[in-house]
Amino acid sequence: MKCISPTLDYHSGYLRTLPLCIKDIPINDSLISLSKFDWDSYETSWDFTTLPILQPEYHHPTLAETYTKLRAHWQEITLETQRLEEENNRIFIEAYGLQDEMTPDLPLSEITLTCNPYYRYGNDKTEEELEALLLTDTVKEFISYAVGCMFGRYSPEKEGLILASQGEKLADFKEKVPGATFLPDEDNIIPILDDEYYMDDIVGRFKEFLKLTFGADTLSENLDFIAGALSKKNEAPEKVIRNYFLRDFYSDHVKMYKKRPIYWLFTSSEKGKAFNALVYMHRYDKTTLAKMRIDYLLDFESKLDAQRSLLEKEITENSKNSGKAESELAKLNKKINELVKYDELLKNKADQMIEIDLD
Repeated sequence: MKCISPTLDYHSGYLRTLPLCIKDIPINDSLISLSKFDWDSYETSWDFTTLPILQPEYHHPTLAETYTKLRAHWQEITLETQRLEEENNRIFIEAYGLQDEMTPDLPLSEITLTCNPYYRYGNDKTEEELEALLLTDTVKEFISYAVGCMFGRYSPEKEGLILASQGEKLADFKEKVPGATFLPDEDNIIPILDDEYYMDDIVGRFKEFLKLTFGADTLSENLDFIAGALSKKNEAPEKVIRNYFLRDFYSDHVKMYKKRPIYWLFTSSEKGKAFNALVYMHRYDKTTLAKMRIDYLLDFESKLDAQRSLLEKEITENSKNSGKAESELAKLNKKINELVKYDELLKNKADQMIEIDLD
């Protein structure tokens, strides 16, 4: 029987260690199992298969009900982990006669599970603040998973990675997930614009994903729940979600993957952001940028040109009350100028037919 010396943390006043001996298998295995469940619940784990919020045991028609049930489970495993770690501490304290020097008790902030907000966000916040942060991050993780499904990295109809090797295409997805209802984007280019200009608009596709996973009947209620978790502003849910994609999604993605993003954002300007498109790096090929330029950037510029003509006509025909139209025209001209400048850059890169090697 192999025994392990304890690690004592006199500075904090707490004892953090592994079980005293290998014979203490039940506690050890339980802690490993709970920690693994927690770790594998997030995309960045090698063993990630799907989000807990989409697993049948927590599923309800609405996201709000589902989250409530999942949150209760997270609280249970946090408290169980705390109990097991304190039991380990008692074993050591008794074995080394440290009853007068150490306490077996551990605060929740020392229970190192990501689903535990006291550890994840620190203990300098109120319970209400911690719960709000956990809800927001859980919704962002749901959105991130949905984007993964839009690209075929994941599927709501099959667990685990689907398309994760360089050069895989839609045909590969169909072979791996036969009869799938939710198909990935065909050209691996998803536009993120200020309105729904294309069939594969990211907000439109997100709504499709939400309908498939939680049903069309509760779509409105679920959109409200998501918007409420993302913003406290009194705005239409779809506007809140679109603004999240436009302003914050990519920075959250880069943070999640520790500055090694698997989705690449092409944007016409860091400030203006008139044109934005996401590409999944595993499905990128040397023709991707040319497709983006022709099928999206130039086409979008053409759509805005048509809007400009209509505004110019409205101003001409109603010159006395054209203030609003003139303001919209000025914004539109700024957007078009941004697109024209970006086209020069994108054309240069597209003409190079750049290939990448993920290995």
